[in-house]
This record gives sequence, structure tokens and C-alpha cells, in this order.
Amino acid sequence: MTLVSQLDVPEIDYNDASLEGERFHTALAELASKHWLAKVDIGYLVLEREAAMSVLRDRRLSFPAVQLLLLQGIGEGPVYERTVNGLMTRSGEPHLRLRRLVAPALSPRSIDRLRTKLRSILDELWAKVAERGHTEFVSEFAQPIPSRIIAELLGVSGEAERLARWSILLQAVFKLNMAEDRIQVERAYEEVRAWVLELLERRRADPGEDFVSMVGTLEVDGDRLTDDECVTLVASVISGGTDTTQAQLAHGLRLFAEHPPQWDLLAGRPDLAARAANEVVRYEPITPFTARIARQEFEYRDVTFPEGTLLFACAATANRDPEAFERPDEFDISIDRGRTPVLTFGFGDHFCLGAQLARMEITETLAFLAPRMHGLRLDGEPRFGSIKGIYAMESLPLAFESR
Repeated sequence: MTLVSQLDVPEIDYNDASLEGERFHTALAELASKHWLAKVDIGYLVLEREAAMSVLRDRRLSFPAVQLLLLQGIGEGPVYERTVNGLMTRSGEPHLRLRRLVAPALSPRSIDRLRTKLRSILDELWAKVAERGHTEFVSEFAQPIPSRIIAELLGVSGEAERLARWSILLQAVFKLNMAEDRIQVERAYEEVRAWVLELLERRRADPGEDFVSMVGTLEVDGDRLTDDECVTLVASVISGGTDTTQAQLAHGLRLFAEHPPQWDLLAGRPDLAARAANEVVRYEPITPFTARIARQEFEYRDVTFPEGTLLFACAATANRDPEAFERPDEFDISIDRGRTPVLTFGFGDHFCLGAQLARMEITETLAFLAPRMHGLRLDGEPRFGSIKGIYAMESLPLAFESR
């Protein structure tokens, strides 16, 4: 067996600000052509699809949320405490228990309840830009849609702006810039905790059909969530359900603006919206890298990975594997890619609980806009966010003619 540190593998600086758009994918493809691993400053990218899936489902590895904080010098305080006790740091039966208890609150019925609300939100947003013929899509569509839907899911429809602000701060721990943001992030964690505890008290006294009521009152085989677990889960919904979907919506419209025939196809065939949403999620994953840490030494493909090794399963290359997808480097909604899994939402035990909600939001938005926005095109240079953490669009100016 060979220690991973002794392998001759290519290296990449993923702090390079020029890694965005197609240059990002070209750089990753070049790495993947040389080896199934690539070295980064804190660990290794896993570039091959089969290997990435193995890493994500291997229970000898776990999400390194605590280690990412320690790397940034955060070893105490509210962010550290909430992370240590969070859903992502649990594995095996403790993790599966939480998933069993929360799953009914994100059932297909719960998601369908939000579909009608989303359509009314889209009507409202469209009315503001239809006659104008141009939009800054991030601020006018991508940001308000998921924050308002998460507010509806939680039963707090007037709180969308606050949830959007909290989401950005709660996700900051994974962007490795806590030295700058620590005070704001810790304040947000305390605010969310106090807010959820107060909301739980009200909903237990007068429950409804919302997520908070369900996780606060649900009992499965005599087991119930504690208050701390409820806080953790609601915070996870806030952080994982807003800026993630915002980013994927924005990348989706960018891709269609760059591929006009695909937009025209969707406009004439809105029944392809679910397939189009899947193609967006496959082609430009907003979680290009999903981190795992080895909780013990393990061997894979005759390579020894010591305890503590950080690995990053790369959805950006796995989702374009020619062994899994027809013409993988083409953005094409006419191709039926079947049920082949994309790794954007993870894989294995930690597959994203909110994946179906995100897919619904993207599908409904595409089905609504495509028949209305004729001649969709870029109206200036789009501005990309960092590939670290959530790969977002910071600005996306679009022009169109109303149909």
C-alpha cells in the first residue's frame, strides 16, 4: 500500500479567483485526465465519479464541520457548540435517527403544499419586470424565491428577509473566512436559537402544518426530538434551503442565457421543466466539492489514507463522467439522462434532505419563465462567486422580450 502523501498527483490552488465558469470546469477536467486524485492545500480532491461516490457513502468518513472550524481557530463559543451537536457531524444510527424523525416534515405532500404558493410568488415577481424587458436575476428572482418558500415552510411568511440574512451567516463557517465574520456569525447563531425556541413554544401550544410544528410535536415509536435537536434542524433548513437554491436558480438562468436554443425548446415544451432542472443541477453543481474526513485510517485502491485526511468528493467532475452520462459536457435538456444520480445533493446517508424541495423550486421557476421570457440573453457580464462553499452567482443581468 502507498500512503496518499507519497503519490505523485496533480495540484490545484482552489483559492485562485479566476477559477469560475468554463475555466473552472476545464481546469478540473485537465486534472481528472491525469489522476483520480488532486492535491489542494488542506487535503485531496476526489475527481472520479466511482471514487467520489465511495467516499460519500463510506461510514469510516464523516463531514468535517468541526475540523473546518478548528482550522479557522474556532474551538469554543456558540458556533462551535452548535456545530459539534449538529446534524452534519453525526453518523451511523444517531444521524439516521434524526433523519427518520424529520423526514415527514419534508414529505412530498409538504412540498406540494408549497407549489401553489411558489406560483403566486412567481406571478408577483414577474409583474415587476415583464414590461421592463430586463432584470438583475439574482436580486429580483433567485434571492427572494427560496427565502420566501423557506419562510412558508416554517410558517413565518413575513420573515423571508431575516431568514435570507441568517442563511448567509450560518453558511459562512464553510467558506473559511471566519476570522473576518466570527462576531456576526456567532450573533446570528444566538439569534436563531432564541427565535426557534420561542417559535417552538408557540407551535406546540397551537400546532399547524408547518415544519416547526411537525418537528416540535412529531413522535415516532415513542421517540421525539429534543429542543436542541429542533433548533439544529430548523437552523439547517434556514442555512441549507436558501442561498443554495438561490445559487442553483441563478446558474440555471445563466446557462439558458448562454444556450438560447435550449431556452426556446423549454419555452415550447414546459413539460421538460423537471428534466431541465435536473440538467441544471448536473451541469453546474453549486456544491462542487463535498468534504469528508477520515475518522480512522482506511485503504482504497491500494492507497492508504491516514486518520484525519480531508477528502473532497468533486460533483463538478462526477456529474460529467462519460461512463455515466451521454455527451456529458453538453448542456442539453433534450437528453433523457434517466435516473442516473447526480452528486450535487450528496450521496449516501448524508444525501440532502431538502433535495426534492430545491428541485421543485427550480422546476416551477423554469416552467413559469420560459414561456414568458422570449429571447433570453445576457445583458452584461455575469459576476461569479467563489467556488469554495456554495458556488453562487453574485450578479446576473438578463434581457428578454415578454411573450
